[in-house]
Amino acid sequence: MKRHLMMIAASIVALSTTASLVSAASNQPAAPVQKPAAPAQPVKAPNAGGSKGDGLHNILNVAVAWKRSAAEYKALYHQAFNMARLQVDLALASHKPNDKPLAIITDLDDTLILPINYWGSLIENNKEFFDDANWDKWIPQYEMVVAPGALEFLQYCKEKGVEVFYVSNRDQGPNTYSYAMTQLKKLNFPYVDEAHLTVNRETSNKETRQTEIAQKYNVISYLGDNLNDFRRVYYVKDVAERAKLMEQDKDLYGSKFILMPNPTDGHWVRAIFGDSEPPATDENREIWKKAATGAALKQQEQEKIQKLPGS
Repeated sequence: MKRHLMMIAASIVALSTTASLVSAASNQPAAPVQKPAAPAQPVKAPNAGGSKGDGLHNILNVAVAWKRSAAEYKALYHQAFNMARLQVDLALASHKPNDKPLAIITDLDDTLILPINYWGSLIENNKEFFDDANWDKWIPQYEMVVAPGALEFLQYCKEKGVEVFYVSNRDQGPNTYSYAMTQLKKLNFPYVDEAHLTVNRETSNKETRQTEIAQKYNVISYLGDNLNDFRRVYYVKDVAERAKLMEQDKDLYGSKFILMPNPTDGHWVRAIFGDSEPPATDENREIWKKAATGAALKQQEQEKIQKLPGS
């Protein structure tokens, strides 16, 4: 009996001690909940060309993707050279023995040879605008590719006795001419010699050389990706004026003037910015946007009105 009472007493003491510990614990402030550490944020590439670090918003992406991927882009070159060949055939059919010899005058870049990898390298390096320094370094690497249908057309011209004159505007320093000639030879183009290749370093005006050729030859067609490859009169800093000038020559396109597609660069850019190679600034990105929405054209028209006498 005594032993039983002692066991009951020990149980009471144990229960009392447990109750005290629970009570003490309930009066302590709750320990703060530890939040899981936030995952480390990826480090973005430096803003080399002004675009966002990941390059997903690069304004060149769509145009260059089209150049690189679209069958339509390649088809337009075939279409252009098919039209040029038709003009050659028509000229040969009407050519008389005492007539001036026949010739074609053509631009180089984005007309016969394509710098697609150059544009891809700009995007890979997070640049949004044409970069002249990179271009000058890229040219001597000889990574140009032949435009679809170009080589076949020029070889056809040679077979038929139609001479081909290359007239280009480039400036990579003292070796500029050598770079152009070497690239054409590497791609097996015909008529690659000093008599047929002209490279203007100091000016973008091709008209002087074109006129010299036209004095000795009957020029069948002019080939280019830029209206300025055909006539100097197109070299204006106004979108609407340039379009109006083009409309005046509309009957010449597809016959005298053979135009290639180029959505990345050219004097159409100059008509928007006043500069063919505008710097990569937020102000110029805003101008791109205005051009896309039509606001840039409206602004140009308003500025012209303000300059009128009495405005």
